[in-house]
Amino acid sequence: MPKLPSALPRFIPRAELDRLMEAVEKLEDPHQRAALLLLRWSGARRGEIARLTLDCLDAYPDGYPRLRIPVGKTYTERMVPLHPQAAEALRELIDAAKAANAAARHDAWAQRAVRYVFMRRGKIMGRHFLYKDALEIACRKAELVDGDGNPTVTAHRFRHTVGTQLAEGGAQIQTIMAILGHRNAQMSATYSHISDPVLKEQYEKVIAAGGRIAGPAAEELLTSRIGEDTLNWLKTNFFKTELELGHCLRAPVEGPCECDLYLCCSKFLTTSEYAPRLRSRLAREQQLAQDAVERGWPREVERHNAIADRIRGLLADLGESIEPGPDDHC
Repeated sequence: MPKLPSALPRFIPRAELDRLMEAVEKLEDPHQRAALLLLRWSGARRGEIARLTLDCLDAYPDGYPRLRIPVGKTYTERMVPLHPQAAEALRELIDAAKAANAAARHDAWAQRAVRYVFMRRGKIMGRHFLYKDALEIACRKAELVDGDGNPTVTAHRFRHTVGTQLAEGGAQIQTIMAILGHRNAQMSATYSHISDPVLKEQYEKVIAAGGRIAGPAAEELLTSRIGEDTLNWLKTNFFKTELELGHCLRAPVEGPCECDLYLCCSKFLTTSEYAPRLRSRLAREQQLAQDAVERGWPREVERHNAIADRIRGLLADLGESIEPGPDDHC
């Protein structure tokens, strides 16, 4: 089977989301407004929201609202926190549905008779009305349309947005799984890849902050001679390029690296962060060179001295001392 492309979730950018939600709050139909608010704050699927029952709204012991999402794709009910804004809109619909006193209907998923929230004239409201029509109105008001006047935001992107924001806030994989109703951790881990804090920290330290760097690849990086595709790959995979004493900037399209002497490789780069390790490696190479002298191994003496000279050059390029420092034991 051919390999299928793997794409990141298409969440709604913050600026667009703020504009869109302002338009959603002004929707005239209370059912459409509540449906989109539930999409925004619960992370539930469209079908799950459309099948909410009159007993779906509850609260934690401290009074914060929580939503019971019905049995659906995963064949499992789940309880998730719900933003008070969405809870208030949903509570109004529940009160109206109770007053209408519509007859219970058999739910094929739950295998029992239930009373739905999204009902009108004895019929369950369609997803086209609740989501597609509502989004068309809101997107036009928020000016989120393409050249043909079609909305640029789909209902499912709200679910991706909730998952992304959970990951950005530091939520554990188990939390994301519980809220979104995922069956395996791999699905939830996709959102964590978008906002990897270690990746961001490493990129800010080395590339974005313009820190001191050394190595054959440093000049190419600083003079922007690295291709745009490679640079974009580095921005999202820099943490994976780490070696013992620096980073290898070889992109996947270049194939596997066959160079053992990476200190002299054209793709090698290091930073001041690795100075303690470089000094520790320098001391070890000096000891190995001395041991080779005592054993009468001239080729080994030459090899270890060459590595030691290379490390001294890297430390000099970084503006670092070759003398051991207090943190070199790390």
